[in-house]
Amino acid sequence: MKTQVFTTENAPTPVGPYSQAVRRGNIISVSGQVGLDPATNKLVEGGIAEQTRQTLSNLESILKNAGASFADVVTVRIYITQAADFAPMNEVYAKFLSEPFPCRTTVFVGLPPGMLVEIDVLAVID
Repeated sequence: MKTQVFTTENAPTPVGPYSQAVRRGNIISVSGQVGLDPATNKLVEGGIAEQTRQTLSNLESILKNAGASFADVVTVRIYITQAADFAPMNEVYAKFLSEPFPCRTTVFVGLPPGMLVEIDVLAVID
């Protein structure tokens, strides 16, 4: 089975030895994204809602480039730095993903300074 790598300028450029997205068969795995604006390569200003919105926009661009959308996502992993940010993150998340909702895990972690959220997804396409 052949592995395809996908890269778009509409999401932040990887800062290490990893791909934005990889497809093998009908599975697309998208690397964790954060609230970096791809035009400036800087974190968006504001709090968790703004960073979540940018993070999901980055994921959406990568999925589109790989021939998928949020409708194809079956698993979402969310990493946030503060429990108090869960509700505002969840509110923004609900504007991007709809029923039937994918499986999801949310974990509280330490991220680099200023980063409040990181999200990665797994999609399956027909």
